[in-house]
Amino acid sequence: MILKHLFGNFKRYYAFFVLLLLLLLFIGCCSSWCAGKVIVSQKDLRLIGDMVFLNECGEKLDLIVCWNEGENFMSLGLGHFIWYQKDKDNRFEESFPRLLNFMREKGRKIPVWLEDMEGNGYPWKNRQELLQNSHKNDLVKLRRFLHDTLPLQALFLFERLNDALPKMLKVAAPHSRKNVEYQFCRLANTPGGIYALVDYVNFKGEGVLQNESYNEVRWGLLQVLENMCGRDRDISALNEFVLNARRLLKQRVLNAPAGIDESRWLGGWGKRLDSYVDAFYVFGGA
Repeated sequence: MILKHLFGNFKRYYAFFVLLLLLLLFIGCCSSWCAGKVIVSQKDLRLIGDMVFLNECGEKLDLIVCWNEGENFMSLGLGHFIWYQKDKDNRFEESFPRLLNFMREKGRKIPVWLEDMEGNGYPWKNRQELLQNSHKNDLVKLRRFLHDTLPLQALFLFERLNDALPKMLKVAAPHSRKNVEYQFCRLANTPGGIYALVDYVNFKGEGVLQNESYNEVRWGLLQVLENMCGRDRDISALNEFVLNARRLLKQRVLNAPAGIDESRWLGGWGKRLDSYVDAFYVFGGA
């Protein structure tokens, strides 16, 4: 009788205990899967840094210091970090000063001549002066400094990505926050997805600044994630990401103010987005 009673209770509560165990396992997996902190191996850190450098500079070392036609800022380093001339209006987020502060935090001493440029402005007034190789000694020193600090610049890309999710969730509409977090974690757990996240944040920003918009429409990582709805952690996640990013960047070109023609960039932007799908196989997807 006692055994029968115990066995009956066991059957009665067995399903409950199994469900509870599965729930606890699910919560544990979700808390680690969606922690929002992206960590990679040194090997993948170097590889992603090299891939971003290829996107920005085409592996041409001279282009580590660049001033694109039609822009009013310099683009520097592995990620072509934006640096405006002192007291210039800046539509886009300025990332090079942030990089220098990051280097200081990591114990890298910033040369006196570069700190002087940081405080007083760099010596090139426009793109033409840079192309004419004016202030040659300053240019040589700047390129050498950027070459010597490439590993720190790659680390900075990940620092920015790890800061991105809290910023995006703060700005996102309340009804979309869970999906934004899910899509971020979905990509971070897809082969090649971390590269896509790192590169797009560096490429087009987090999408949290209102001034980084045309006709009040933004094109950053937040906007791409908001438009995603898939659940699979395979190549379909990257395909969906690229599809939405491509649509947003085409919309950006259409919304650009009069006198700003960004259509010439669409081909290069498209190739860059395509590299996100290719990365699925580079990082071990099957």
